[in-house]
Amino acid sequence: MEKAYAIWRAFQERILGPAAAVLLFGCTLLALLEVVRRYTLGQSFYWQQDFVTYVILSSVFFYFCIAQRNESHLNVTVFLELAEAVGPRARKAAEIVRLAGLTFSFLFLLAVVWWGIPEVMDSQKYDTRTESLLLPLAPFLWVLLFGFTFMAIQLFFQVYRDIQKMRGRTVLEEPAEDESKMLLH
Repeated sequence: MEKAYAIWRAFQERILGPAAAVLLFGCTLLALLEVVRRYTLGQSFYWQQDFVTYVILSSVFFYFCIAQRNESHLNVTVFLELAEAVGPRARKAAEIVRLAGLTFSFLFLLAVVWWGIPEVMDSQKYDTRTESLLLPLAPFLWVLLFGFTFMAIQLFFQVYRDIQKMRGRTVLEEPAEDESKMLLH
């Protein structure tokens, strides 16, 4: 399992993270180009707004699992933090609640992906389009499903780690970040 998690982390760091960054940067440049075109030339591509919106969303979808791994997403932890401060029994209850939440999230994402696949297939079959009617919607929906799948994989590893932690084992530890990376966050 340790090797699988190391491969998963490498995939996130070498492929997903850079892909999300390139998509976001490229769309930002396209949006700036369109602002210049609109206000200096009085023209713009009518498909550009749809394209920028969906590609920026795609970059966010790719980054879901990385945010989950780093726990840098929106997260309500007040109960867990209060329980950890109360004592060992409350700390154990907080660990169980955290594990239940992760497990529910994992199962929920599996269900979303399972039932999302036919929806995306229908989008392809019926050639669903964005508002501009120029861009097909299916590629963006596939990216959304891949993003949810990647997040489900990350949640699987976190559920496994928390189960092992409750058994007194330390597994799937994140490598310590060096200072140069910490400055970028």
